[in-house]
Amino acid sequence: MRELLRNPSYRWLFAAQVIALVGTGLATVALGLLAYDLADVRAGEILGTVLAIKMVAYVCVSPLAGAWAGRVPRRLLLVGADVVRIGVVLLLPWVGEVWQVYLLIAVLQAASATFTPTFQSVLPDVLPNEEDYTKALSASQFAVSLENVASPVLAAFLLLFVDFHLLFVGTAAGFLVSAVLVLGVVIPAVRGGGSGRFTDRVLAGLRVVVATPRLRAVLALNMVVAGAGAITLVNTVNVVRDLLGATAAQVPLLLAVSGVGTATAALATPSLVRRVGDRVSMLTGVAVAVAAVSGALALAAVPSWPLAVGVWLLIGLGTGLIMVPIGRVVRSSSTAADRPAVFAAQFSLSHLCWLVTYPLAGWVGAAAGFTTAWAVLGALVLAAGLTARRLWPAGLSEVVRHRHHAGADPGHLTRAEWDGATWVHSHRVVIDANHTRWPRPA
Repeated sequence: MRELLRNPSYRWLFAAQVIALVGTGLATVALGLLAYDLADVRAGEILGTVLAIKMVAYVCVSPLAGAWAGRVPRRLLLVGADVVRIGVVLLLPWVGEVWQVYLLIAVLQAASATFTPTFQSVLPDVLPNEEDYTKALSASQFAVSLENVASPVLAAFLLLFVDFHLLFVGTAAGFLVSAVLVLGVVIPAVRGGGSGRFTDRVLAGLRVVVATPRLRAVLALNMVVAGAGAITLVNTVNVVRDLLGATAAQVPLLLAVSGVGTATAALATPSLVRRVGDRVSMLTGVAVAVAAVSGALALAAVPSWPLAVGVWLLIGLGTGLIMVPIGRVVRSSSTAADRPAVFAAQFSLSHLCWLVTYPLAGWVGAAAGFTTAWAVLGALVLAAGLTARRLWPAGLSEVVRHRHHAGADPGHLTRAEWDGATWVHSHRVVIDANHTRWPRPA
């Protein structure tokens, strides 16, 4: 990490990301309290809708942002997105109607959906070395996990002295610092950028995902993460205020517990992966997530703070054990040329899962109660986990002995053996021009 920080462009970009993340975390807590202030027991319904709006923006606006990044200076896009976010969060404390929240959140998340893929597209150019780029991805994931702990704790401290509306001011300050830092970075222009390139990359990534067994399993694992994670992100406010009868200041503390679980997983996963591999690590996360949702059902029946803390901790731990290795699986399942497209596909498809689970947690929770909503999410988590286990069997190997018919790329067959009808060889398989579908073992 120290070597990465010697790169001034990356250093300021990473600082901008961390500061913006803290600001976003403050806004998440403030938004939950604003929803409760506007709608009381129906706060979960509002948050479910707000988070659904976020997912729609991430899925639909991100491709457009990628297209713009090919023609508009990316520094301008990043700073412009921060400026829009500053304006929105400064308006949020003044809203008095739910529809105004929805409108402002749509604009805010459209700006975030512009910032995120643009930021991701900048990193490979700032860090052209593949190893450095991989370390930067890991650092970003750790920053997100750390923010899940730091922001709620900071919010809890601030709420001891100020009204929750002032948390939005802290969010605006974070975005302002982010914009200033980005202004000081020299960002290379996109080489050969075109209006349709991002969409083409997403479609290419989808082709690789659909054709690769372990990436199909990752799709199911995304649903496990979304199903369990929606409980903490959507229902925490109502759990603390209504189910546990606590104060607003204790809302961020319970959110921080989930963040501790995720951070613990981020620290533990590397050694776990070395011992048992990606598959077992991620399926362990599934088991923890199923146990967590089961605990949530018990919490709905018998409310208690110790049980709530345990459930929120397990949700963070289980989802973290799944999320951290996903990048490793994506990297090992794609060529260097296709890797950006596959990561883009993973980004879009994972957010589609959240688009399903956020409304389930919010709307079903508001209409039918926690027990019904969490039972539905629990069934979804269990079904997705079993599907992932079936799609990624224990004996599935990256190295496959397989056949190629005559006419295949001669360069790819330099070490293959001719058996009179086909070329046969063994190597680590990824979907590419020579393997348009997953090969059958020879």
